[in-house]
Formats: sequence, structure tokens, C-alpha cells
Amino acid sequence: MTKQKYNGHYICHVNQSKTERTRAYIIEMTAPIFNKQGYAGTSITDLTAATKLTSGSIYGNFANKEEVALAALDYNISCFMKALSSATAKAKTPKDKLFGYIKAFSSSGSMRFHDGGCPIQNALCDADDTMEPLRQRAAEGLKAWKQELAAIVDQGILEGIFKADTKSDQIALHVIALCEFAMSTYSATKSLKQTDEILDMAIEVAKAIIV
Repeated sequence: MTKQKYNGHYICHVNQSKTERTRAYIIEMTAPIFNKQGYAGTSITDLTAATKLTSGSIYGNFANKEEVALAALDYNISCFMKALSSATAKAKTPKDKLFGYIKAFSSSGSMRFHDGGCPIQNALCDADDTMEPLRQRAAEGLKAWKQELAAIVDQGILEGIFKADTKSDQIALHVIALCEFAMSTYSATKSLKQTDEILDMAIEVAKAIIV
């Protein structure tokens, strides 16, 4: 078993071949670079500096930079979703989970400085109609996020916590849109006050569906 440290946490690779461990290491080390600098803004020099490997070693494991970027995006989205799940792990009710999701992006939450911001939002901006595979992966991540939130709302409806006529998909999209905008606002202004004001709107959306 080997361990690599990423984003303050140790990631273990169990029963992997040397090739699989090397690929995983490259992905883990380059994922923050792609998320902060984007596909176009990340060079092979950045990748070799982050991994301490030669360009030949990197391209011996990946066909090209695009393949590394796509794998890094998958990894970043996975880390992002795990961080969100962790932020709501102690929530006991669907209501607490929904509010926990929103509060995770607040000034007191855990998502504000997540390695350059939301990887889904970053990738969608980065693709900009010029890199379709990147856009597709980001869209899949957005869909998974929406489904997870909608499932929480649906469970709340079943338990009689949320109003029976609540449209869970719409609530999920509304909350996601406000959380994403809050992150964008913070990136642009560095104002925690404005970020929290936007998230207060998401809290009001959640409060409106409570029975």
C-alpha cells in the first residue's frame, strides 16, 4: 500500500500496479493545477514541476495533456462531492442536510477555498465551446450534484418535512445556482459578506419548502 498527500489528506492506493499508482499520482498532483489555472493555462512544465516527473513519464501514462486534464477533472469533482458529503455527514434529517449543503459555502463553511473554486464551474468556463469532452465531464458532475440534492428534497417530502408539492429538481437547481454564484462572487470580490448575502437567498429557498 502506498500513500500520497493531497489537499491535506492522505490518499491510499491499495493493490494497484506500478502503472496504476503512477497514473493516480499524476492525477492527484496535477488536479489542483488544472483547477486553478485551467486547461489552456496549464503547461507541461507545470505538470512536471507538480509531479517531479519528466514529460516522457507523464506522456508514457497518458496520451496527451487533454487526457490528463479529463482525469484530473474527474478527480476534482469527486473530491468536491466528497467534501460536500463530509460537510453534511452529521446531519440527521433531510432539512439539516439541505441547510448543511448551503452553509458549507458560507464564510464559516468548508467549501470556500476548495482548490481554486468549484471544479464544475471552472471546467465549464474553461471548455468555452472549444473542448467538448471537458464540457461533457463537467455537465455529468453538475447532473450528479443536482441528483444528490434532489434526492435529499425527495426524502424530506416523503418524511413530511417538506411540502408535498415541492418540485425537487427545481429546488436543487435553484440552490446550486446560488451556491455557484456565491463562489463566483467571492472569487471576484473576496467579500465574505457578499458571499453570505447570496447564500442567505438560498437559505430562503430552503425555508420556503418547509411544512
